[in-house]
Amino acid sequence: MPEVGDILELEVGPVAHGGFCVARFDGQAVFVRHSLPGETVRASVTEVRPRYLRADAVEVLTASEHRVEAPCEYAHPGGCGGCDWQHARLPYQRELKAAVVHEQLLRLAGLDLDVTVDAVPGSDDGLGWRTRVGFAVRRDGTVGLHKARSHAIQPVDRCLIAHPGVEELGVEARTWPYIRAVEAVASATTSDRLVAATPVSRRQPLHPIALNVPAGFVRDDDKGHMTTLRGPGAVTENAAGRSWRVTGGGFWQIHPAAAQTLVDAVMAQLAPAPGESALDLFCGVGLFAGALAEAVGATGQVVAVEGDRQAVLDAEHNLADLPQVRVSRGRIGTDPTNRWLGGRATVDMVVLDPPRTGAGPALCREIVGLAPRAICYVACDPAALARDTAALAEVGYTLRELRAYDLFPMTSHVECVALFLPV
Repeated sequence: MPEVGDILELEVGPVAHGGFCVARFDGQAVFVRHSLPGETVRASVTEVRPRYLRADAVEVLTASEHRVEAPCEYAHPGGCGGCDWQHARLPYQRELKAAVVHEQLLRLAGLDLDVTVDAVPGSDDGLGWRTRVGFAVRRDGTVGLHKARSHAIQPVDRCLIAHPGVEELGVEARTWPYIRAVEAVASATTSDRLVAATPVSRRQPLHPIALNVPAGFVRDDDKGHMTTLRGPGAVTENAAGRSWRVTGGGFWQIHPAAAQTLVDAVMAQLAPAPGESALDLFCGVGLFAGALAEAVGATGQVVAVEGDRQAVLDAEHNLADLPQVRVSRGRIGTDPTNRWLGGRATVDMVVLDPPRTGAGPALCREIVGLAPRAICYVACDPAALARDTAALAEVGYTLRELRAYDLFPMTSHVECVALFLPV
């Protein structure tokens, strides 16, 4: 049995979910980072498990035609774990992601579909797109990014996939004593910028001098602890013909083209009509609910549900001019779904945008119990999408259309929009 640190010569096989390719050593699976299908590499073992190994390719003996030099100095074995595919040409990255989506749907849902991952505007070279970057902080106040599958921190001077507005904030140029995490946010559509810093302890007093940022640029939250903000308390984003308030480090799509791309896909798949009803689960600050409300009009109804308190407040603010929308805070997956529908037993459409873990069988069954004519599922993880596709199939809804988008160039992540209809 190999040990951590051993060097193995491997013939690399197909891509796997999570930024790896699969090789074999004495019949045992080896998940190899920094490699590409078809290559021969020397790989250093980083993790030993009873059924598989993990390794980093440290020398390429036979290179793929799709291999390039990674543009970032930190994208190497033992360095930053944020980018999985900087060593691959950008069009080939999308082929790898399509292969992963195909494999997950085939293995977990029994569907053999042709999958294409589409590029989106604004990142022709795959760099400079990430409008929200969460930095980790070492005990000495140095900021960086986590290494792959590790809590260890790689100090960085610059993140190449970060939006220029994020880099303008200068987070990497400062030290952050008494802070454990820093989030830098740059609106993709306005000049708004902010930095949110989370202290090591709730009891730690937060002052500009302690944070090493200019006086007057730090504001405590309403409780006086947990998070400080440099700049405005919120940023404004524009998409779907509306403006959206996103407070602090709250959720918003991180690629500049993502919000509009996803709204367009959801609306095209659902084709909402005036007078219809819709349920938007995990609604965030209300992006899909707002687009749906405009489509169903004053005679329609949209119920938007979110678990995060601040996101609900933002959604209420963002949708205040649309009386056909009702925003509710709820524990999705725990609270009964019909609780939010005001006595309605059915709904025409459902938008489901769950976290990376997916919706799960129980929530899928509840949604199907509302007898929607269509379910639009926005998925940030292909494995979760495949599991939920199988769960929906068990209760009578089948996957009829799938779109996939490269909203996270240089990484292994891919966003899918899937339409489910009753059989």
